[in-house]
Amino acid sequence: MHFRIPVVLFSLALAAADLSATDTPPPAFPAYSIPGSQLRDLPPTAAGRQYQLMIGLPAGYAAHPERRYPVVYVTDGYWDFAKMYANRESLTYDKVAPDFIIVGLGYVGTDLNYGDLRRWELAPVPFGGGAPESSGHAADFLRTIKTEIIPFVEREYRADPAHRVLAGASLGGLFTLYALYAEPGLFEGYIAATPAVVLGNDWLLGFEEAFVKSGRQLRGRLFVSTGGNESPAFMGGALRYNARVSSRQHPDLAYQFRIIDGERHAGMQIESYVRGLRFVFAPLAPESGPAAAP
Repeated sequence: MHFRIPVVLFSLALAAADLSATDTPPPAFPAYSIPGSQLRDLPPTAAGRQYQLMIGLPAGYAAHPERRYPVVYVTDGYWDFAKMYANRESLTYDKVAPDFIIVGLGYVGTDLNYGDLRRWELAPVPFGGGAPESSGHAADFLRTIKTEIIPFVEREYRADPAHRVLAGASLGGLFTLYALYAEPGLFEGYIAATPAVVLGNDWLLGFEEAFVKSGRQLRGRLFVSTGGNESPAFMGGALRYNARVSSRQHPDLAYQFRIIDGERHAGMQIESYVRGLRFVFAPLAPESGPAAAP
């Protein structure tokens, strides 16, 4: 015997099944977190800026309480902390860099407009649309790093003050170069990936020239890069900076410039950080040269 279910009743049954399916909550899976990482919120600054630090400790940090570690401070931590973390694990595995602490520089809060926030922090001069005060406060940010963020990190963690590195990309790369001239000696190493030298009609080149004319000298290790497929105008700023700094006599400055072949503005950053970290940490690397045969 065969039974026929009316089409209407069959459709209602399917709808009820769909409804019951949507009423069932999806399974809750644990979120992945980066091992050895911490979030530390700082009190608001006098300017009302509230920073969040993303701290990445080496795997052996707890097991070696006698050790102090170099620290890499990276701008735009909400984007670049994870890049630095991945690069650190590869470089330390290969023994071409020492273990180091990563400090990503970010902001307290959720659903933030990072574009607007970083314009205030990272640009040394006002640019773009909006009110003039909405950008151009790199001096304030650098002062906060020097007087609040670095002391906090070196008080709370076993950081080695002799080996500080500043790194950043794009506006963060420009800020890194600005810090090199504005506070020479605050950091030992600098990694400026695809720096926005073109900002303010090459404002940085004028700042660099004034520094040199003052008779001061750069010291430390500086890595600068640009992508081979960046826009020609943007890439031009980095090339002009390279020509400028290469022409100077800074006997205590180790300098390297690279064009990351075939990459654009964002894609070049991972390789830039890899090569930059290897360069600035070369004197501290456990090993150098080709790997030994297995």
